[in-house]
Amino acid sequence: MIDKQILVMLAEYNAWADDTLFSAAAKLPGDSVYKEKKTLFKNVVGTLNHNYQVDLIWQGNLEGKPHGFSSRRDLLHPKFEDLVEAQRASNLWYLDWAKRQDDASLAEVLPFTYTSGAEAEMSRAAMFLHVINHKTFHRGWVSEMFFDLGSRPPQTDISVYLTEGHVEKVASS
Repeated sequence: MIDKQILVMLAEYNAWADDTLFSAAAKLPGDSVYKEKKTLFKNVVGTLNHNYQVDLIWQGNLEGKPHGFSSRRDLLHPKFEDLVEAQRASNLWYLDWAKRQDDASLAEVLPFTYTSGAEAEMSRAAMFLHVINHKTFHRGWVSEMFFDLGSRPPQTDISVYLTEGHVEKVASS
């Protein structure tokens, strides 16, 4: 389904896309990242906290350990700067994890528990793809909030990442 080279590239892309979005959000006027919007997670910081919390949940699942969450909507880091620091550490964990995988570990199917308590199982590769897809989806929500705030969001598409020469960096790691 997915090989180590693609896995590492996706982990690098994920970190790049987050950093690109964080840099742009930090330049929004005043306290725009906290301004309430018509969105499920209330604002930019709430939506990015959701991404971070879901990353922690799937990190536990990938390690075969309980994640300890019964919600995906906790505001773990209400302060934008603290959230950015925590998310960067999580992104480094994912990159480190990706570099340690092989075909056998990626194909291994692990049981896990959703925050609802429902039991499920999934391969590590599928779990990781979910993490990347999930964050891309919610970065789109944040991009929409940029427009609502009168700002243009950054481009965080994987095609932008791939055409700006970032893949060469991954291939040499």
